[in-house]
Amino acid sequence: MQDGHHATKESDLTVEQSALVAKIRDIPDFPVRGIMFRDITTLLKDAEAFHECMDKLANRLRPYQPTKIVAVESRGFIFGAPLAYLLGAGFVPARKLGKLPAPTVTAEYALEYGTNTVEMHRDAIDVGERVVIVDDLLATGGTTRATIQLVEHLGGQVVALGFLIELTFLHAREQLGKYNVITLIQY
Repeated sequence: MQDGHHATKESDLTVEQSALVAKIRDIPDFPVRGIMFRDITTLLKDAEAFHECMDKLANRLRPYQPTKIVAVESRGFIFGAPLAYLLGAGFVPARKLGKLPAPTVTAEYALEYGTNTVEMHRDAIDVGERVVIVDDLLATGGTTRATIQLVEHLGGQVVALGFLIELTFLHAREQLGKYNVITLIQY
């Protein structure tokens, strides 16, 4: 979770966010100088904090009545599988190219220096299914947009997008304007 030079002041956070942010470790200058890495492993290892995150995300996503949760590899799986369980939905992994054994659909997205590809099984989503896409972090939105393309190509209806963290200064939410974006923590 990279945050660049932007710092979040405690006064900018809601009480709900402050408790969760306190569980996230900041690592300056990682992976390169000038980047503030938001390490969620300290939140994940805290059973109470992780449980709180999952409950809050589930409660905020429940009104969308998803039939499938699509989670993006790999940290999205950490949140996607428990959300599928809590919401009584099926779980679908969106994986990096070449990781799925059956026939797939693929979408390419831009990286800082090049492109990457995400794929799903062709039979993962049925026409008309209500889908929530989940990942740990909303940064530029490239991976999310590619995953939306896959779901919609298969005939699914993306009803919401759920994230633990949103880096608001990258303005991905504006690019995802027609979709319901749900986040617990904003930097």
